[in-house]
Amino acid sequence: MKSLVLGSLMAVVAATGVSFSKQAQANELALSLCTYVQGDDTMRMRKKLRDSRVRIRDIYSGIQCNGQSLLQFAMANGSSDVGTFIVGRLSVDELQSNGDYQWAQENGHGGSDIAAAIQERAGL
Repeated sequence: MKSLVLGSLMAVVAATGVSFSKQAQANELALSLCTYVQGDDTMRMRKKLRDSRVRIRDIYSGIQCNGQSLLQFAMANGSSDVGTFIVGRLSVDELQSNGDYQWAQENGHGGSDIAAAIQERAGL
């Protein structure tokens, strides 16, 4: 009986450790992407996405930088290279529904290269 309880406890601890590891990796990825957006560093962002084996369209809705989406954060920081890169990787449906273009219009970024790229790609 002791070995069964000990085995179960070890399995729970091991499973918990794995979930913490994946959560830590996700947090590290999000922090890196926010840093690259702020620094307008497209090359490092591409490398990080490639090394992590993720596509921006798969994680876009789950990442916020200072309470903003990646595109909003890019517009707020004047990171047009990274912003237009992200626009090119998102689906048209995502661009139409995420509200980033409307946010740009309401917050004085309607004339930015990123807003123009959203408008052109999504047909807004």
